Amino acid sequence: MDATTMPWRAPNRFWRHAFSDDADVRRAFPAEGMTRVEHAIRDGEATHRGQVCVAVEAALPLARVVAKVPPRERAIEVFGQLRVWDTEENNGVLIYVLLADRDVEIVADRGIDRAVGHAAWEAICRRMEEIFREDRHVDAVEHGVREVSALLAQHFPGGADDRNEIPDRPVVL
Repeated sequence: MDATTMPWRAPNRFWRHAFSDDADVRRAFPAEGMTRVEHAIRDGEATHRGQVCVAVEAALPLARVVAKVPPRERAIEVFGQLRVWDTEENNGVLIYVLLADRDVEIVADRGIDRAVGHAAWEAICRRMEEIFREDRHVDAVEHGVREVSALLAQHFPGGADDRNEIPDRPVVL
């Protein structure tokens, strides 16, 4: 594998992270866009018992970049920090966006991951990244939320006693 398939090993990764900040997040995801994502999560969760969390991070700390920490590793850390794993039915799903690496990762709790599998999550991530390349960040995340919600609805259909265990508002790290 080379830098094109593993962007966290690209030679200019350090500089992308060094010069990325919260302003990049606000440009990619303005307030109206964050509201659209929040509504997509809420609408999706009306159809299933799962929990969807979206986290957006501009860049990693430079020490993590030098250590060549891959986005997947960071996504797993965020999954734990945001307690996405802490759902009653083990059906929480994190959609993690790392802007500096132009990377999307999906981390799913064992209840839903067992039913869906890695290939389905990977396909959603790759499609989101295609939409990102068109500079349609909000559209990409909305697409991902809809696709994840469809899988959750298939395996954890909604019921009358559903409760929201994780806030719907996207998290900016």
